[in-house]
Amino acid sequence: MRQADFEYLAKFLKERSGLVLTPNKEYLIESRLLPIARDNGFEDIEGLVGAMRPGAVALLEQVTEAMTTNESFFFRDKTPFEMFEKVILPHLLDSRSGTKRFRIWCAAASTGQEPYSLAMQMKEMGHKLANWRQEIIGTDLSADVLRRAKLGKYTQFEVQRGLPIQLLVKYFKQIGHDWEISPDIRSMVQYRKLNLLEEFSALGQFDVVFCRNVLIYFDQQTKAQVLERIAKQLAPDGFLVLGAAETVIGITKAFKPLKGCRGLYVPAEADVSKLERAAVA
Repeated sequence: MRQADFEYLAKFLKERSGLVLTPNKEYLIESRLLPIARDNGFEDIEGLVGAMRPGAVALLEQVTEAMTTNESFFFRDKTPFEMFEKVILPHLLDSRSGTKRFRIWCAAASTGQEPYSLAMQMKEMGHKLANWRQEIIGTDLSADVLRRAKLGKYTQFEVQRGLPIQLLVKYFKQIGHDWEISPDIRSMVQYRKLNLLEEFSALGQFDVVFCRNVLIYFDQQTKAQVLERIAKQLAPDGFLVLGAAETVIGITKAFKPLKGCRGLYVPAEADVSKLERAAVA
């Protein structure tokens, strides 16, 4: 690959998606973009980049989606979902008892396994959430993965990754070789196309934000900017859930970690004493 083409793609993807590509990632570009190039009639990356430079919208979208990692599976990493049930939900049930309403945002929701996992978790609580209004918003940069998320159809391999068998039997229907999630669960989640690098205040305020395994692809400045904008969208006593390899420490002062809760953060001014007692109980 020509150095000029690598530099163009690295700059384009950084501006478009926040993805930081170092020179040792040329193999990644070639493995993901050569099929795109050939599907569009180009022999190599040089031809693809040449067609991208004038700003061919459809081609720019294809390249962005091909380079964006969309790895996801049900109840991924388990701990965040345990914290959701043990710490987050009890707090919301207590603090929102007057309005009986809360909102959850799953940023970088990919093909929907994370928001659907949360929806199933809440469905399993039954009477505790009776007469409550729960809203789950899933967003992603990729229109393709959002189409899949809205369909709620998964392969045998996908439902075997992290999904307990009892939930598969209870909330999915087998159709041919695939599994389709029940309309009840699907209706609990709304999906929207959204780029975390762009303005997202129109989404409104949330009580919980899951933003897992996406910040690791950003540089420090971009991480700080995204986190500080998320802080503006979060309730004063809300929660931010990050991936196991992510942190706010040394990046922003808008959040602080919740002791005893790996990957769980709260606004800097939040009173955490009661929450930390719940976490160790």
